[in-house]
This record gives sequence, structure tokens and C-alpha cells, in this order.
Amino acid sequence: MRSPEARPDPAFALLELYDAALPQVYGYLLARCGDRAQAEELTSETFLAAVRSARTTGGPVTPAWLIGVARHKLVDHWRRREREERGLRLVHEEQQVEDPWEGEIDAMQARQVLERLGAHHRCALTLRYLDGLPVPEVARLMGRTVHATESLLTRARAAFRQAWTGGSDD
Repeated sequence: MRSPEARPDPAFALLELYDAALPQVYGYLLARCGDRAQAEELTSETFLAAVRSARTTGGPVTPAWLIGVARHKLVDHWRRREREERGLRLVHEEQQVEDPWEGEIDAMQARQVLERLGAHHRCALTLRYLDGLPVPEVARLMGRTVHATESLLTRARAAFRQAWTGGSDD
């Protein structure tokens, strides 16, 4: 009978990558959620998920892969937040307005406006316009159909526009 050989924990590969990848993952999340505490929490969730995955699948871990994990953690966060917000307010349908995404906008003001939006709107707009993902990928990440995601994006742009202009639809 052979004695079992000690195998190194595949999660140790993450230790080598951690110092280099931490600023990238944290920066990605902070730029999208705008809240340091939340970005720190999501960063820790990202690395814990990476450890679990490395132990179960043993696949290669790269900074790009970690950003993908962080994106999923951010989407999950927004889903949880939306469920919480939905439980606290009545759901009302917003007016659909033509898409005037023209010109340049101030990044700081845009982040403040995004913070005032509901989590589902913030999630859709961030994935589509900040991450530059196509609508089908946004739909897949949010667990929605493409048609439902297109409708959500229309409503999210209208909500963003209204928050940007301070309530006027001009």
C-alpha cells in the first residue's frame, strides 16, 4: 500500500500573483463602485473566490481572470443591493426617452449620478459603457434576456439623464 504524497495547495499560486494583481483588482472595483469600503469588501470576496476556484479546478490564475471574477462579484453585489432596494420601495416604470448619449461628460459627476441610481441601472450602465461589453454579454452577466437588458439599458439611460439634469427631461 502506497502512502499518499503531499501535494502543494494550488491556491499558493495566488500568493505569487497577489501583490501584482491586488492593485489591479481593487482599482477596477473602486472605479466602478466609487466606495472604498465596498471596493475592499469586493476585492476580498474576489480573492477568496479565486482561492476556492484554484483549489477545485486547479486552472491557471491570471490578473485578467481575477478581473473577470471581480466583475462577477460586482454584478452579484448590485443584484443583492437591487433586491434590497426593491423591498424598500414601490416599483414604478420610468418614462422611456430617446438616447442622447452625445458629447463628453465629467467623470466625477457621472460617478455621483451613477451612485444615485438603482443598483440594476448602475450595473447595466457600468457593464455596458464603462466596461464596454456588448449587450448580449451584459445580459448574460445579469441573468437576463437580451431584450430585457436592452429595455433595462433604455430605462437606465433615462434615469441617468434625469439625475444628470436634476430632474428636467431637457
